Amino acid sequence: MQIDIFKLDAFTQERFSGNPAAVCVLDQWLDAETMQQIASENNLAETAFVVKVEEVFHIRWFTPTIEVDLCGHATLAAAYVIIHYYEKGLDVLHFYSERSGPLRVLKGADGLLILDFPTDEIHPCEAPPELVKGLKLTPLECYKGKTDYLFVCKSQAEVTAILPDFSEIAKAQCRGVIVTAPGEQCDFVSRFFAPQSGINEDPVTGSAHTTLTPYWSNKLGKTTLKAAQLSKRKGYLECSLKGDRVHIGGHVVLFLKGEIFI
Repeated sequence: MQIDIFKLDAFTQERFSGNPAAVCVLDQWLDAETMQQIASENNLAETAFVVKVEEVFHIRWFTPTIEVDLCGHATLAAAYVIIHYYEKGLDVLHFYSERSGPLRVLKGADGLLILDFPTDEIHPCEAPPELVKGLKLTPLECYKGKTDYLFVCKSQAEVTAILPDFSEIAKAQCRGVIVTAPGEQCDFVSRFFAPQSGINEDPVTGSAHTTLTPYWSNKLGKTTLKAAQLSKRKGYLECSLKGDRVHIGGHVVLFLKGEIFI
């Protein structure tokens, strides 16, 4: 079997930055083991698999080691592939995930693509000791969302300076941990660590902004925010709170188009 595969950089307008993702558009689902093997072979933060059912694109996401509930940058990358190679002219793409429900991607101005995702619900909690030890910091505030912990720090400099101990972070019972602070040139900044999900540090995490956007919207008293993720590759996002939904906008750049053989 031959399958078209695309590799793209999401949440950036420059190649070799943002978050790389692979996208495979299928006629029908492969078995989960095969999709996991493809994702492992790709060795990217996420590989998205898409199957069109009537007018809805069903989507699943795999890290090199596990299937995950939600992935923003790979959904953004999948939307780019569909719009440019499969369904040209679409202004709204309807996705569906069995784990996260209905999702949409909207076409914005100047090539911007906008994720329409459900907001996360977060609750104050004690900071898990393994995360405090792994990040080598005690947060000002700690919250637990559906899959991730959120650590709030006092400054962008503190977020930038983190030198994580991934072996300690991996002990926490969660998908990963988001670390955030007010931004110096944008509304807020973040980093995301998820060694227990096969990703030591994710370059840009769209799904984390379903947690970050409502938090910072409430903290700053505004519904439209600009964000940066401070990984080595860096990424930039335009976020808006829309009730119980979050709009997360970013650009995508195509790097590779090819075929895989299984």
